[in-house]
Amino acid sequence: MSWLRRTLHDAFHRPDSTAGRRVDAIVWLLIIASTILLAIDLTLPAYLLKPLEFLQQADNVILGLFAVELALRVLTYRPAALDFWRMPWYRRLQVHFFERVRFCLRPMILIDILTVLGGVPELRGLRALRLLRLLRSRRIFRYANPFGGIARAFEENRLLYLLGLSIFGIAVLLGGVSFYLTEQPHNERITDLPDALWWSIVTITTVGYGDLTPVTNVGRVVAGSLMMVGMITLALFAGIVGSTLMSSVLSMREESFRMSNYLDHIVVCGYDAGTRMLLDTMSEELDLDKHPVVIFAPYPRPPDIPSEFFWMQGDPTKESELEKIRLAYADAAIVVGTRDSIPQQADAHTILVTFTIRRYLKRREPLTAQRKRPLYLVAEILDAENVEHARTAGADEVIQTTRMGFSLLAHAVEVHGTATLVGELADVSGNSLFVGQWPASVPEPWTFDTVSRALKDQFGVLAVGVRSPEDGDMLNPHRDLPLTRHHHVIYMATKPVLPG
Repeated sequence: MSWLRRTLHDAFHRPDSTAGRRVDAIVWLLIIASTILLAIDLTLPAYLLKPLEFLQQADNVILGLFAVELALRVLTYRPAALDFWRMPWYRRLQVHFFERVRFCLRPMILIDILTVLGGVPELRGLRALRLLRLLRSRRIFRYANPFGGIARAFEENRLLYLLGLSIFGIAVLLGGVSFYLTEQPHNERITDLPDALWWSIVTITTVGYGDLTPVTNVGRVVAGSLMMVGMITLALFAGIVGSTLMSSVLSMREESFRMSNYLDHIVVCGYDAGTRMLLDTMSEELDLDKHPVVIFAPYPRPPDIPSEFFWMQGDPTKESELEKIRLAYADAAIVVGTRDSIPQQADAHTILVTFTIRRYLKRREPLTAQRKRPLYLVAEILDAENVEHARTAGADEVIQTTRMGFSLLAHAVEVHGTATLVGELADVSGNSLFVGQWPASVPEPWTFDTVSRALKDQFGVLAVGVRSPEDGDMLNPHRDLPLTRHHHVIYMATKPVLPG
């Protein structure tokens, strides 16, 4: 018996379990069949529906199965208080009853109840609401269901919504009763209290159909007072909705990126005031239409971020959060050091993010193995002692910004103007360094001297070094250094002219 109870509970309350997935698949089939029957009912002429009365019977059977599923979902719900408190049997019965009533008031369960009520002939118009059953499924949204987030926002802030609805209900009731007492003896359109309550709802919501209007001065006073209350009530609801649904709106924005087909984008992990200069440089260096840039940081989007950059809120030190930014499909990632803390703490965070990214890519190896080139990871380090640590953590390239700046300052004192020259090399608006393969038209034998001369004559660029798969980068090598097609040339130019 306990096995059956546990299986039923998993089937209706644990969608990630085997039984839950089976129930979810059955519900999907029922929703599809029910949607097809509803479409036939709406499109076929009435004279063709009579010979197809079995379709109505099939629709009733499906609604009956929905009702069974709803009943089992409610009956198998186990209140948490039963496992937490020691209580007598009559108290347990009370908890069973009231907690199940509260469970039925959840938004998703209310959708199920409205779906089942569509089987009542007088409420056949509710049959279209069965399509809302799709919102319960986790198949539509792979990572998070934003509609579930909205429902959770209503549930978590039910006290605020109860306050707003209470003010609305009291205002409607008082306004309707007052309008009925003052207008009914003099207004022939007001025949009973429901008419007055209808007028009160229309007035307080500022709809104003005009089918019922006051004819007495006291009635106009009541109407004016109710209009003022309506303005306050609408403002109250706007504030409640705006404050409680913000996280759900953000989750929809994240879901839209995760469900997108973005490839070859660049991820920037971390952001502070100094990172804005990085974004400005990336705007000049990159084609943002070809390489979209996503900033991933654990706080809301600052107002100074240009609109062409994506912002995703999350923690880059957690592997589960990296799914948000489609990291397995990115071209490169930049880990920015924070300057809000001491260098050792900032570098520790950078190293942890670097290690987390490499660990995540290792876990997604069946997917990343299909890439033509691996993700290129660049890390910014503030303290020179942590450079090797960042490389060990998995960084392909480490930029030691603090030491680089101090080295330029010190060298500029000895050799005047060198800092300015290096700054011009780093600035994408002028001459910069590029790496590429020299063209086949360069005559053999290939040496650094012959290749550099050919590049100067054909393209007007200055070769300053070579890159070898075995030896890495060599600046200002010997002129007779033999080269092969495996070598790439490091050259200075205003734009890339050689294939990378």
